[in-house]
Amino acid sequence: MPPEKLSMANDTNSRLQKFQHLLQYFGLTVVLIGIWQGLYHLGFLNPILLPAPSQIALAFWDLFKSGDLMRHIGISVLRVLEGFGIAAVLGLVLGTAIGLSRTLDRWTDLIIQVVKPIPPIAWIPLAILWFGIGEQSKVYIIFLGAFFPIIINTIDGIRQTDHKFVEVARILAVPRFKFVRQVVLPGALPAIMTGLRVGLMVAWMCVVAAELIAAGSGIGYLIMDARQLSQSDVVIVGMITIGIIGKLMDSLIKRLEIRLIRWKVAFSGN
Repeated sequence: MPPEKLSMANDTNSRLQKFQHLLQYFGLTVVLIGIWQGLYHLGFLNPILLPAPSQIALAFWDLFKSGDLMRHIGISVLRVLEGFGIAAVLGLVLGTAIGLSRTLDRWTDLIIQVVKPIPPIAWIPLAILWFGIGEQSKVYIIFLGAFFPIIINTIDGIRQTDHKFVEVARILAVPRFKFVRQVVLPGALPAIMTGLRVGLMVAWMCVVAAELIAAGSGIGYLIMDARQLSQSDVVIVGMITIGIIGKLMDSLIKRLEIRLIRWKVAFSGN
């Protein structure tokens, strides 16, 4: 086959493959939305309890056109970034220190294991007493949700360092700082990045709980206010918005993970 025709065939196959991937990625979602809309038209769904996708799309457009949706999104994103950012810094620093020190691990393990299972929403009364009803209490609740997945995954990632590397470093008298920087931390990066992704997911889950604290704005406030007014379409708009923004932010961390961990060959299924 001539090179020109071979190149055209390869381009065609590449486009078909991309189309197939897009079809697989969005196909199930489109089918489910179609079934949902069909059940609504057939009268099987109560529009007050579960509105049709078309009704939700109209509510989304009205909120977007009025500017309310973008205002609520901006405020919630800022709160999440503040809480998650503080959790990431403290979780990575403390997790690394605990992972490298048996003494520090013995001092902190009981506290971490006891406080970790407490849901962030249970901290709301204390958050109000400590920080009032302003922004600090909301950021604190988000911080709590994101902190523990990050610190636990950081500790576990460091503890999973291959013991053979430790023995080789001892034999070669590698300086501790160099060993940690070139062996321990790169080996722990997959677990650390997983902790950051889980922490970000939990941070978005905590937005609604955080914005229960006398909030007048934010996606969580939008959802709770719509619930009180029985606006189920607006409630679902808020839920979908949280999901989409969380997905976009998770994709950014995933891209960062790919850049940082070039040596890792992940199994993506058969």
